[in-house]
This record gives sequence, C-alpha cells and structure tokens, in this order.
Amino acid sequence: MPKRLRKPPRDVNSLAFAIVQATTGGKVAEERPKDPAAVAMGRKGGKKGGAVRASRMTPEQRSEAAKKAADARWKAKS
Repeated sequence: MPKRLRKPPRDVNSLAFAIVQATTGGKVAEERPKDPAAVAMGRKGGKKGGAVRASRMTPEQRSEAAKKAADARWKAKS
C-alpha cells in the first residue's frame, strides 16, 4: 500500500505531481537512451570550445569575461 502524503500541497500542479509520483512509484516517464555518436560529437566540440575561444581573445577581453563570470557567481549566492 502506498504511503499517505503528510500535508497536501497547496498548489494544484504540485498536488497533481504528487499524485502521479505516488501512483507510479516515483517514475513519471522512461528515459530514452542517448545516441553514442551524438554524445561523442558534442563532447568533441565542447572539450575544445573554451580553449579556442580564450586563445582568440585579447588579455583585456579575457579579464572582462572573468570579471563578468565572477560577478554572476557572487550574485547567485546573495
């Protein structure tokens, strides 16, 4: 027998999601397997992308990009 919910969610969508989770045992949808060729192609481009971009930037541009990234990280924490 499935466990009861302790408190029903206030939002209708959250309640519907909780009901689906309870009735399906936590599985909502089956995850499709990834295409190995597509994974390899994406990884190939992703591994060299940042290094190539940095090599084409001037030191001032790299500094500006680093400052912008640091600001975004600190903004997310506060």
